[in-house]
Amino acid sequence: MESAIPTHLRTARTKDARTPKNYQPPYPSFVARHAPGVKRVVMAYFGIQYRDAPTQASRGALDWLASRFAGSNGPTHWDRAQYVDKARFTNVVSVAYWDDPKLFDAWFEAAREGWTGDVRTKDNAGFFIEVLRPAVESYETLFSSLGRPEGIAVLADDMSGEVQEHAYWGGMRDRIPLSQSDDLAPRDNPRIVRQGSRLQVVPQDNICMIRSGQDWTDTDDAERRMYLNDVEPVLRAGMDFLRDEGPAIGCFTNRYMRVLDAHGNATEKSYGQSWWHSLEALERWAESHPTHVRIFGAAMKYLSTLGPAAKLRLYHEVSVASAEEQFFEYLNCHEQTGLLNAVELVA
Repeated sequence: MESAIPTHLRTARTKDARTPKNYQPPYPSFVARHAPGVKRVVMAYFGIQYRDAPTQASRGALDWLASRFAGSNGPTHWDRAQYVDKARFTNVVSVAYWDDPKLFDAWFEAAREGWTGDVRTKDNAGFFIEVLRPAVESYETLFSSLGRPEGIAVLADDMSGEVQEHAYWGGMRDRIPLSQSDDLAPRDNPRIVRQGSRLQVVPQDNICMIRSGQDWTDTDDAERRMYLNDVEPVLRAGMDFLRDEGPAIGCFTNRYMRVLDAHGNATEKSYGQSWWHSLEALERWAESHPTHVRIFGAAMKYLSTLGPAAKLRLYHEVSVASAEEQFFEYLNCHEQTGLLNAVELVA
């Protein structure tokens, strides 16, 4: 049994861990292991939104972005997903990952100008960019099985063996190395400023982001029916609650997305991605809110029924980022998009 925190990131703990004494997890889970030389990663979300069917311009924008990803200094990994938001706009989100911020910096300005610059003002669509560049001390991952990493873990050097810090309330915090000495509390609140046609969010310290995914590609017919009939509807209800009512409990915005393949078709993968005022607010929802209690209960019934035979893959990544590690920009987006949903405009 390993610690989720790798040896080179362990420090003298001044904040108490929540791991129960003599704790043995009820099932195995694993975390991504970056090479010790990786100090910081980049997670960049590029979104486009439209009301009805995609236009030729929006399809062209997505093709343009894919070509930029494939070009010089582009990401090591990226994927694309789609969802319908609270205002009934379709959003297509391409998320790209780097483990060398210098490569991202060399790539980003031209990509930014082509995605949220004036060239897009006549495209009859909204465009947004949301970027985190956390130090490796400031985020954690968790996987239910080995063999097919997702998200930032695709860039990892390896995966761990079985880790101890999971399957108890507080395990998410305990897996973040910085939590050994920092309470990860938020400071201030985000606000919006106008930059020409663009709206930029001036961020807060210690905003929290989670991407939490499900992959039922490998399930047989019986397990797929069990997941889609018994678990997914409960998960969707919780995701819809966060989408529609999340700000009242500290969730700025939530997207429950279906992953797309290279041709734009839906795969048997999904993930929820949300921005939170704090890690504590995310923990509070996870531990006690009825919507997540129901999700947890449905998942535990499913996993206890199938045991080791379950082929459903689950994962997540959680980051807590300082203000200087964030970038949010929106062009022609409706007011409930992303961080615009949570802050007031400053002229």
